[in-house]
Amino acid sequence: MNRSEDTATEEVEHANTFGSLPLLKSERVWGGMDFGWVNVALAIATWAFLVGGSTAAFVGFQQGIAAMMIGNAVGLCFMVLASTVASQRYGVEQYTILRPVFGVAGVGILVFTVVLLTEMGWSSLLGIMVGRATSQVAGVATEAELSEYGPVVTLGALAAIAIAWFILSRGPVTIGRLNKYIGPGLLIITAVLMVLLIINTSWGQLMAAAPLEPFDDPQLNFMIAVEFNVAVGVSWYPVMGSLARMTNSPRAAIWPAYSGLLIATLLAQIVGMGAALTLGNSDPTVWMIPFGGPLLGAFILLFICFANITSMSSIVYSTVLALRQSSGRLLAGLHWKWLCAAFFVLPAVLAFFPQFMYERFVVFVTLSGAFLAPMCGAIIVDYFILRKQRIDLAELYAPGADSAYHLPGGVNWAGMAAVAAGSGFYLWIYNPVTLDTEPAFNVVTASLPGAVIGGLVYWILALVLYKRRGAAGFDTTDPNRLTGNHK
Repeated sequence: MNRSEDTATEEVEHANTFGSLPLLKSERVWGGMDFGWVNVALAIATWAFLVGGSTAAFVGFQQGIAAMMIGNAVGLCFMVLASTVASQRYGVEQYTILRPVFGVAGVGILVFTVVLLTEMGWSSLLGIMVGRATSQVAGVATEAELSEYGPVVTLGALAAIAIAWFILSRGPVTIGRLNKYIGPGLLIITAVLMVLLIINTSWGQLMAAAPLEPFDDPQLNFMIAVEFNVAVGVSWYPVMGSLARMTNSPRAAIWPAYSGLLIATLLAQIVGMGAALTLGNSDPTVWMIPFGGPLLGAFILLFICFANITSMSSIVYSTVLALRQSSGRLLAGLHWKWLCAAFFVLPAVLAFFPQFMYERFVVFVTLSGAFLAPMCGAIIVDYFILRKQRIDLAELYAPGADSAYHLPGGVNWAGMAAVAAGSGFYLWIYNPVTLDTEPAFNVVTASLPGAVIGGLVYWILALVLYKRRGAAGFDTTDPNRLTGNHK
């Protein structure tokens, strides 16, 4: 191969990794263990401890464990089905493969609203948590009392964003390599945190601890805790498919995504919940140094800081891919690193308001679940039931009206109506801002019926509006054309 051929090959690989082209089998470099550690590193960031602490507001330790297990198991189930299966099979970035479900313009609408705001929120939170840890370490080093929301927090958050941008500019392979070390380290650190928590309190104190801010109705408290954790599980949707396409087999994608996120998230959440119930604060950036001592505590905090940064990199990688493919020609010519830099503008601004972000954490998570759950429901029905797991790659990438998946205006109204109906039901049965609920919430929560309603609405409208007419790509049924073996 001559130099010009080498250059051409590098350009194609770059376009596949940083763009929306399907990955070749040779480019799917993550095995099950690799992807598992990516998910462990994603799950055990500081935010997971904060989720546990937020759960403790409504339920005690034993009920909290049950609520977190049920909620995460349910949320992750339909999140994984909606995100990883199709992207892994076809090697396609997850928002490109959503074109049949929502239409090209419909995907753009969802990406530039629901997905963009959700992932910018998570990125700012991760950065602020790094800033809080940095402030704690700096306070110990200088023996100064620093504000938990002071300027050092903002400076630490901005530094975290800058480092995440640098890692992100190197691509997903670098992220995977780092997570091979960060994932196991985080599991060890979480175990150490749990031991330190029990030593400095007691197991009996944990088991007897009462919820922090419960309602009078115990059933309502439990269901709010379950719903919050379902939303946590669903919130992984915007990033998981684009990461799963890097795996080399379905088994390497599905089970590491589900079990890695479930087990690692639960471990960190249990520690955070225990700390909140016994110490009044779930954030290890506050209690780690007093418990672990200045050296061990500072080391653990700094390690968790770096884990937050790699988590941020993974989140933004998938989101920026979505922005690029959803924008048409608008962002196609913008260099990858500058597109990533543009994404970080709002998280950098939010870093100047750390208290605002922390105090609205529960509202932020549950509101994102209100829209992501029905999206997952519609995607599952489209891919598994109506299309029988068959996507025509040639038609998927055909431009404009040349594509069998093309629809007038670029919108699949069945998909958009499904999201509107499911999220509308969610917000009716449960208001995350006021915590007002309808009686049915105590039985079915909100995310699960939101996903089911989204799926049913899509099923009915897709049959009526498109499938019977062979529109929206439903007429591409030749098995010889619909293979997932992209070579």
